[in-house]
Amino acid sequence: MIDLKSWPRDFWQELPEPELLRWSSLFFTLFALSLLISIAACQFFLTLSGLCYALDLLRRPRVPSFPRVKLPLALYCTFTILSMLFATNPAAGGNVVRKLTLFVIVLLAVNLIASYRHLTWILRAMFVESAVAGLVAAGQFVHQYREIRAEHPGQVYYYMTLTRIHGFMGHWMLFGGQQMLVFAALAAYLLLGGRGTGRRAGDGAIAKAPTAKPASDRAPEKVWWVIAAVIALSIVLNFTRGVWIGCGAALFYLVARWRARLLWVLPVLALAAYFAAPSLVRDRLASLVHPSSDPSVTSRFEMWHVGLRMIRAHPLVGVGPNNIDEVYLTYLQPGTYEPSWHEHMHDDYLQFGAERGLPCLAAWLWFMGALAWQILKIRRRLKGDGRPVWIVDASLVAWLAFVVEGVFEFNFGTSPVLMVFLFLVCVPYAMETSASPLLDS
Repeated sequence: MIDLKSWPRDFWQELPEPELLRWSSLFFTLFALSLLISIAACQFFLTLSGLCYALDLLRRPRVPSFPRVKLPLALYCTFTILSMLFATNPAAGGNVVRKLTLFVIVLLAVNLIASYRHLTWILRAMFVESAVAGLVAAGQFVHQYREIRAEHPGQVYYYMTLTRIHGFMGHWMLFGGQQMLVFAALAAYLLLGGRGTGRRAGDGAIAKAPTAKPASDRAPEKVWWVIAAVIALSIVLNFTRGVWIGCGAALFYLVARWRARLLWVLPVLALAAYFAAPSLVRDRLASLVHPSSDPSVTSRFEMWHVGLRMIRAHPLVGVGPNNIDEVYLTYLQPGTYEPSWHEHMHDDYLQFGAERGLPCLAAWLWFMGALAWQILKIRRRLKGDGRPVWIVDASLVAWLAFVVEGVFEFNFGTSPVLMVFLFLVCVPYAMETSASPLLDS
């Protein structure tokens, strides 16, 4: 249990000892805790954390730790910049290039998470914040449903999916993507033993920790199931089908790790949930089976055809970052339906190929694959040492949900979702390189 009186002092002492590094770690913690609440706040704290860390590097020169993804990441950034230089409107890609600075999250996460206790505290706080955002979104849903029932009683489904709940974010895609990633991490916490405890290790490495839960922890554990239910409800009410599919992929992996023999339960539960769900949810699911009945699905298919034509015309550098909207009609076949909104391809893979060229797509695939491969290697090493691996599985299922949803949405191009993703996939590296030992949770 947390002693609220001594907690601030204990938390401050938990952070790295050099003053600038300690402040940098504090600001990075605040960055992580504001990810689900405010885009402006989290980017502000990220900037402060980066500045403090840079000053600390100048004061105490050293080589920072960094995952073994430097080469594909460097190539991805290089090809992105080259694509902008060859674009029809290079100025439009300025925002995309500025987003490359978000990869500083990888550097900071690996070097500023002080210990296992520090990391688990951040993750648990994110779980609670996600549930709060879910409650806010549920309130938005009720308010929206009542208004639409009153104003458009015969078109409730259409208007409910036209403008959806968004929690603290400005758009439902941002909210849904963030909730998906946090839900995947929380599911790993619940199914794969997230309350491991441990002791201080004198050599500065994370010490071994049993995964068994003491009896005193069993009651508080029920709270996390309630929190997971709230987050899951907000995801359902968000009506974003790609997020649903991403969550399904994450749950499939986790159940396979937890109790592989129970995998057959998942489709049974999904079928039961379908028949028990309100008609709005059933109609949304039915659009996956009958895509021609939903204009948003048919427009995606046409966008993907346009993306393939762009790749064939510009295989090396694409049409340029943020240039798809400007040249879209050039690649649209005459007489074909034009979506009202075609700023991107609603697909990570086609997006990078069409926008920045096949070399950039290859570099991005290498980067994403290298992340997953390194996470798996870390999992094997930690498990071999008897250390808790649920956090590594949380990163892996977040990665899995992200790449699956990326088939249906350009989630790598949305900063709020990308920041949560980068934070979660880097925490396994932090467990290996943490300068402080594991403490009792």
